[in-house]
Amino acid sequence: MLRSETREQSDFRQEVRRWLNENLPDHLRFLTFRPLPKDGMPWYRRLAERGWIAPHWPKKFGGMTATPVEQVIMFEEFARAGAPDIPTQGLNHLGPLLMKLGTAEQKARHLPPIVSGEVIWCQGYSEPNAGSDLASLKTRADLDGDYLVINGQKIWTTWGHHADWMFALVRTGGGANKREGITFVMIDMTSPGITRKPIRTIAFDEEFAEIFFDNVRVPLTNVVGKIGDGWSVATAVLDQERLLLGSPATALRALERLRRFLRLSRSRPDERQIDLVARAEMEVDALTACFLCLAEEEAGGSTADASYLKVFATETTQFVLDVLQDVVGPLAAVRAAPYVGNERLDINEMFLQSRRLTIYGGSSEIQRTIIANRTLGLPK
Repeated sequence: MLRSETREQSDFRQEVRRWLNENLPDHLRFLTFRPLPKDGMPWYRRLAERGWIAPHWPKKFGGMTATPVEQVIMFEEFARAGAPDIPTQGLNHLGPLLMKLGTAEQKARHLPPIVSGEVIWCQGYSEPNAGSDLASLKTRADLDGDYLVINGQKIWTTWGHHADWMFALVRTGGGANKREGITFVMIDMTSPGITRKPIRTIAFDEEFAEIFFDNVRVPLTNVVGKIGDGWSVATAVLDQERLLLGSPATALRALERLRRFLRLSRSRPDERQIDLVARAEMEVDALTACFLCLAEEEAGGSTADASYLKVFATETTQFVLDVLQDVVGPLAAVRAAPYVGNERLDINEMFLQSRRLTIYGGSSEIQRTIIANRTLGLPK
């Protein structure tokens, strides 16, 4: 919890807490996995009706224009209540990009359904040989009149098997620089020629999918920006994307899992474990402070490289869950969620899920290279 709040901020916290207590269904609380659309999207739409689905969006597009402090309050209270994950590719990635670079028609068509929850989006960036080295992507889009004809494959696509639309980077040309000739395009996932295959992870969830394109026709009106200018389009809002990926939301959920175990368990941690728990609390506090600092800079119109925040957020989440593994002792070897006191408490699944955090969205190694080059000025 924030250490110092104004009266208005404290009132807002109580409003959020009260609303969650009254509206968040019990069967959606403290889930490890993002609920499937049939269970999770009604909650998404309930948040949309309340006006809280897009705190970081401007009000004119259906958001809250929430301050960074208000966003942190919502992160904290949603973690405290055990609110489930919701699909965020439209909210955190495509939406801000369209607000900045989309045509009036693209904004009018796509932004309202993102806010309302009528449409689920996925991101088509990674390929089997183009992950962290994204500019090596091979999925091809050939011009045919007023259409692009797409052939290729995307992988590690979050909710690709559930999404209604995908925003993707495809290759429409070449050049001396492999970042040239890439185009940013929006693809209706009901188009003929698309095959989706879910991928099961070590946590036994199916968050990801691989997507195959076989002569998929996409109208040129679905291109954002210019043909061949997709790399600059995709990176135009990259700092904001990293800021959102670096939010304390997931670390707070992990910390709440640790706190719940300590409240429910009859055993007490030893001195070494108490030190670890204290450090976990401090690391999440520090992450929250860093997020607030960068978010306030971004809200004020200045930009700062948020690469370090993505590293900090993902590694802090992993650390908190490592501490939970340490504190629970033998229960760390139990695959299924065990009873702790009178409640079932997942220990391992969230831990296993967290292993991928430092890979997707730009691996920690890539982020550290960016920090070295751009922030510290070290030679490439």
